[in-house]
This record gives sequence, C-alpha cells and structure tokens, in this order.
Amino acid sequence: MATNKNALIRYKHLDTLLSDRHHYYDINDLTEKVNDMLYDDGFKTVTRRCIEKDLVYLTEAPFNAPIKRFKWNGKNCVAYKSASFSIFKQEMSREERNLLREVLNTIGQFDGLDNFEWLDKFKSGLGNTRRRQIISFSNNPYLKNSNLLGTLFDLISNEVVIRLSYHTFADPTVCSIAFHPYLLKQYNDRWFLLGAADDDGKILTFALDRIDKAEPLPEKKYVPCLEDLSERFEDIVGVTLYEDRPIEHIVFWASDASKDYIMTKPIHESQTSIKGETENNLHEKHPQFEGGAFFSIDCIPNYELIRELCSFGKDLIVLEPSSIQNQVFNRISMMVEDYLKVRT
Repeated sequence: MATNKNALIRYKHLDTLLSDRHHYYDINDLTEKVNDMLYDDGFKTVTRRCIEKDLVYLTEAPFNAPIKRFKWNGKNCVAYKSASFSIFKQEMSREERNLLREVLNTIGQFDGLDNFEWLDKFKSGLGNTRRRQIISFSNNPYLKNSNLLGTLFDLISNEVVIRLSYHTFADPTVCSIAFHPYLLKQYNDRWFLLGAADDDGKILTFALDRIDKAEPLPEKKYVPCLEDLSERFEDIVGVTLYEDRPIEHIVFWASDASKDYIMTKPIHESQTSIKGETENNLHEKHPQFEGGAFFSIDCIPNYELIRELCSFGKDLIVLEPSSIQNQVFNRISMMVEDYLKVRT
C-alpha cells in the first residue's frame, strides 16, 4: 500500500481512535470518524474497504500494531489491545521534558486525585525531583467530591456522554440526566461542571459537591460544543447565567478603606472608575458620602453578584439601579433581623 500523505493522515486518525478506551468502534464507526477528520483536514474521504485495508496494513511491519477484534453491544469492534499503544510514539527532547516539568509543578494541585495517578507516574518518568515551591494557587483540600475532578476531566477529554446523578441543597432527592460534559470551571474555591442536556441541548451548570455519580454512556454519540463557553461568563459574576435577564448598568460608591482594593481587584471585568463631571454630579447628589470613589459595572444580575456587593458591608453602597439596590438592602436587612434575634 502506498504510504502517501493521505494514507499517513488516515493512520494518524486511526491510531487515535484505536487507542480510545472510552469508546468502542466498529468498521462503520471508524470509517465515519476518519472521514470527518479527513474532511476537516482538507483531504478526500475514503470507503469502508479502504479503512479495512488500513487496519490490515497497521498490523504488519513496520507498525506491527496489536489490534484486537471483539463483540460489544451487538457490534464487531476494533481496538488496540493496549490503550497506551501508539504507532507514533517518539522520545521527547530535553527542552520538551524541562517544559513539562515546569507545567507539572504548576498543576500540582491535582496530585492524589482519582484518574490523575498517571500524573505522578509521568513526573517520575521525567525524572522530576522535588523543588522548592515558588508559586502557590488557591486550593480547597476539603472540597466535597473533589475526587470527581479527575473522572470528569478524563470523560470530557475523551468526549464521553455521561449519566449524571445529582441533588440540590434544597432537595436531597437524587435526579439523573444524560449529559454531554464540556467544561470544568473553578469559582470561589468551588468547581463547576458545564455541559449540555442530551434531550434538548440546553447548557446547564452543576456544582461538583452536588453531583452524586457520573457514569459513562459509551453507546450515546457525543455532541461537541459549538459555542465558546468562556463567553458565557463575560457578562456575569460567578457561574450562574440567567439568559432571559438583561445586562444592568450598576453604579456604586466605595469608601476610602475599600476603593483601592476594588480598583485593583475589580468586581467584574467591565468595572470602570467614574471621573470628571459625572463624578461631581454623583457627589452633589449624594453629599453624605465623604471621600471614597464611584464605580460602575455592566453585568447580568445573579446570586453571586448580590453576595459580592454585600460582602463589603458599609464600605460599598449601590446607588443604581433601584432593583439591585433593593436586593442588597433586603439581604442586609434580613441579616440585621437575624442578628437582633440572637442578641436578645
């Protein structure tokens, strides 16, 4: 068989599919997947017969790939006998090894998590020696269900649909949903899983500490995410997005004690310091505020925003809109009522 560029590209894609330990492919699946990849690469698609010949060729010299054939769920599947096998394994250069050592030191917070045992083995294989820590990331070692991080990371990386079992703080009843996992996001020392519901494709968010179980559903076809999920967080504080709510222009005053902190650590990326004539007008309208500074943000209101605004206490006062001001006022009023009860 001619080893032209098209053939080598097919071998590369087949190598990836045959080592996939999360999905089982028969010859029809392999043909469909390889053709999708060839199309994306700008190559002509091929027939099932061509893929069958490629599989035979991979078992011969020089590749000698250990391919197994087996029955699964009524299909005649094909895979490498060992998921770690690859016909394209190469030795890393010294520069690549040094770079990986630095990266592994940086993500050391994942040490000891389920499904990340390979990380420790990888470090050992690189000859990684213990070094003095020079950078420390926020990490909550007592986070409930942090062991799911490794499992979900693995499932997302391999594009596996899952059966997600979960419950809420308000209701301990366990519910389940077929779910296409896309992204793990950390906020306020908690981890959240974003993905799409299998039935309607709606993007949902689950806190890891509310997840009871994540079981793979390899028989379901994974639907990749077509949108940039990072854009969902551009207009909010935290992770809760209400798609039916508009962006609000929020103006607030911060005391001298907090203004520098807020200026250097913005509440939202849209935060702007109000200066000039607008600042003078606000001082005239609110003469009770001595010193301090005025700021504005533009975002969609949610629970995390109100909690953040309240966290500064008397050192941050929301001026507009009245809807946000009322939410902050009501939250603080309820706190005062609760404190009065325990003080009497």
